[in-house]
Amino acid sequence: MQSLFQISLIVASYDEAIAFYVDTLGFELVEDTAIEQENKRWVVVAPKGKGGCAICLAEAKTAEEQAAIGQQGAGRVWLFLGTDDFWRDHQKLTAAGVTFVREPVQQPYGTVAVFSDPYGNLWDLIEHVEGHPFRLS
Repeated sequence: MQSLFQISLIVASYDEAIAFYVDTLGFELVEDTAIEQENKRWVVVAPKGKGGCAICLAEAKTAEEQAAIGQQGAGRVWLFLGTDDFWRDHQKLTAAGVTFVREPVQQPYGTVAVFSDPYGNLWDLIEHVEGHPFRLS
């Protein structure tokens, strides 16, 4: 058996990214470990709850990495935050200052709106319809 348990997201600053993902989005800080010989940290955040995919925050060090900040999805939505209550979470994120770049719409697969993280990465906030394989309940 296999599972996708973690992805890497290039960010400008560990602490800035932790503030957004933990304090604003409400994710939990799973790990923050210094790797002294490499002058970096192993920082992992994840939505609260069981299961799902975590994000390893990777602070950009090189010019190539810095150029990729906010561009990993090439301007497309590429990160998806599932919820069991769209309107609760939309209201919470809006109140926390999250920028929604596309208003909520009802699609055949669920209710969805697009927001941007501080780096320009586009996320779907989505509550899937009953019976959808990714529906949270």
